[in-house]
Amino acid sequence: MSRSARLLQLLDALRRARQPQTGPQLAQQLDVSLRTLYRDIATLRAQGADILGDPGLGFEMRPGFLLPPLMFNADELEALLLGARWASLQADPQLAQAAGTAMDRIRSALPLDLRIAVDTSGLLVPNMQDSVRSEPWQTALRRAIRAEHKVVLHYQDQHGTPTRRRVWPFAMAYFERSRVVSAWCELRQDFRHFRADRVHAMEDLGERYPHRRQELIQRWLEQTGYSI
Repeated sequence: MSRSARLLQLLDALRRARQPQTGPQLAQQLDVSLRTLYRDIATLRAQGADILGDPGLGFEMRPGFLLPPLMFNADELEALLLGARWASLQADPQLAQAAGTAMDRIRSALPLDLRIAVDTSGLLVPNMQDSVRSEPWQTALRRAIRAEHKVVLHYQDQHGTPTRRRVWPFAMAYFERSRVVSAWCELRQDFRHFRADRVHAMEDLGERYPHRRQELIQRWLEQTGYSI
């Protein structure tokens, strides 16, 4: 785990705690040594985190770190909340969990009036019983897109014919009733779109494709005339 990720985990642990946490408790929760924990607390304090306490007494953090009260207005918070609620229902389980964690992190750093506004927001995303379910390979695909890796899609075309495509995925579109993978297809030597419900399996080859994702997206936009 990277140091930045570890510091974020420590922040989350302190925010969630309802009472002061001792050093050994936090170290065990985060699976780090006590020495590392104390060093990380010192780092967060140096960056402005209002962490109270000392070794042997326990630690707690006051709200307000990293997100000043004026960083988001009411409209911006509602937009973030609506997006997080949508992602929690439409995205793969890992991304859905990340949406909830991110919103909790934002909420914990807000002043009381904005926190109440978030908690009592009337903006809802209905959980429809027939909503599209996440494909089991979606998390792996998102990671491949992020890492710019080539993948193999085991796909069934519109005629029901199975095919194996080696592609360079650069985008995943989330429509109301379907999801579509946008990629450069090595077989067709052109951009292709693959419906997620026709992909039976996906293999990340662990090999970077020869062009940057931004370049592929730009070429794709120019060719298709789409806008994002």
